[in-house]
Amino acid sequence: MIANMGGPVRTGAAAVRLAWQSAPVLLTSYAVISVLMASVPVCTAWVTKLTIDELGSPAATQDRIVGLVVILAAFTVASATLLPCSKYLQAQMKRVIALHAQDNLFRAVGRLGGLRRFENPDFQDRLRLAQAAASNAASQVVSNILNVATVLLTVTGLLTALAVISPVMTIVVVVAVAPVALAEISVARRRASVAWTLSPTERREAFYAGLLTSVDAAKEVRLFNIVGFLRNRMFEERFAANSAHRKLDLRELRTQTLLGMFTATVSGAGLLWAGMQVYGGGLTIGDLTLFVAAVAGIQTALLGVAGTVARTYQELLLFGHYQTVTTAGPDLATISGPRVVPPLRRGLELRDVWFRYAPDQPWVLRGINMFIPHGQEVALVGRNGSGKSTLIKILCRLYDPDRGVVYWDGVDIKELDLDQLRNRISAVFQDAMHYDLSAAENVAVGDIVHLKNRERIHKAAQVAGVHDTLVQLPVGYETMLTRMFYAPNGGDDPQSGVLLSGGQWQRLALARALFRDRRDLMILDEPVGGLDAVAEREVHSAVRRHRAGATSLLVSHRMGSLRDADLIIVISGGEVVEQGDHDELMAARGQYAELFTAQAQGYVESSASAR
Repeated sequence: MIANMGGPVRTGAAAVRLAWQSAPVLLTSYAVISVLMASVPVCTAWVTKLTIDELGSPAATQDRIVGLVVILAAFTVASATLLPCSKYLQAQMKRVIALHAQDNLFRAVGRLGGLRRFENPDFQDRLRLAQAAASNAASQVVSNILNVATVLLTVTGLLTALAVISPVMTIVVVVAVAPVALAEISVARRRASVAWTLSPTERREAFYAGLLTSVDAAKEVRLFNIVGFLRNRMFEERFAANSAHRKLDLRELRTQTLLGMFTATVSGAGLLWAGMQVYGGGLTIGDLTLFVAAVAGIQTALLGVAGTVARTYQELLLFGHYQTVTTAGPDLATISGPRVVPPLRRGLELRDVWFRYAPDQPWVLRGINMFIPHGQEVALVGRNGSGKSTLIKILCRLYDPDRGVVYWDGVDIKELDLDQLRNRISAVFQDAMHYDLSAAENVAVGDIVHLKNRERIHKAAQVAGVHDTLVQLPVGYETMLTRMFYAPNGGDDPQSGVLLSGGQWQRLALARALFRDRRDLMILDEPVGGLDAVAEREVHSAVRRHRAGATSLLVSHRMGSLRDADLIIVISGGEVVEQGDHDELMAARGQYAELFTAQAQGYVESSASAR
């Protein structure tokens, strides 16, 4: 996986380009200050040498000594001033770049029109790493690149100074540091590999941690007393990750200890040689001072560069995941110049539609042929796992079928503009979202352009039968439907947030779908399954009146709620096995009649037992 993310140079160029697009002025200022900072150590070393030589010279004058000391003090002040300026610019640049990178990332994620990638574990791992990269990697790469460049400028100056004293020692010092640089890069490669390998482990750890802290899971976790079980699972994943990191840390410790001893030995030998040269008159005390400063500066700088290069390499690998996500192509088939989506006039047709979630998994839909006439209410019936919800996702074009075609008034929906197509569809899914927003916003996200239209919000809530519930909340429709955040006008009182019941949330989700008014197709997949049978039938009747003359597709396990549909389609094993109205299907004595009779008999027996 990692090898496929492009070369470090190309990835680094992309990071620099992102930084330049995000903060050109900050980046330029930071680069200028970095260059100035690079020159200070070299100038300081040379002025220190000149000062010491001047102090030891018989021809020294007070004016020359004072002048050199003033220059030395000026460089010290410059160093002290430039460092905080550099840190400030780096912090500002990091924030601006992170904002720009996150915007790019989530725009790219938003361009993924389907669900297939989101249900792919590899993509989830890559997306998690891409989010981490968006927060820090790009700015860190740029900072590291500039840091390496400035350090190399410093090293060049110090090497020049060292070469004046001893070209041989210059080569020895550089060669001594080279193995350390290679070792640091090797460690960085291993760390990046471990980060990728541990992504599933860390996602599982986050999953268990989420269950331990989630409001939604709190009831079951405590009732079934599985806090300890989940905590143990969470720590098993953490221990596994820690073990992998510990092995890498130990390997790094051994390598760096050996190389550090080697580098220290070379430095000691160099200092011994320089001291002997001073004793023999071959070098001045100023030369020795410059030599010590140069050797220490070069080794520190090159070791720092080695570490920085290694960290940069690791950040580049991380940024590669960001690049992969932000440059990914569409997950649904696209054509140039998609057709405008006309209002539905004849209906929707599925012709020989086959679908499975992965090539190594069984078919979920097997040659589906069905027609949903315009202006009619069509019901889908079938046992759990028959393929009803998958078929709905195909109609919404959250997936494309592996074989077969879905037609919108005779036009393949792949040829239609995806945003326009979805704008003509409204839906309530089985697992409808609970948004941690106000009650009004929970309804209005169904058609966000009308977020402030309170009249439409109230009307949709009334049809869904949830209006009376919402107006009685602490601050009515402005009440936050969560305890996770405070309402904007609720002060610091957490009681300003309210948690709805399951049935109330289902009615609210229905209101959200109804707020998306005058859509050509309304899909209701178990929209109010949490309500009692009478309440569900009342809701279906209200929706039927509201949607009179429009096309609706209903799914419910309560057969009585569907018996008035214009057309009932029975699905079994991913295939259409029956279709007709209620009376026709009951007369056919097939699977529909069996399901309806069994459910009706259950109601009769329950009623008899109650009496």
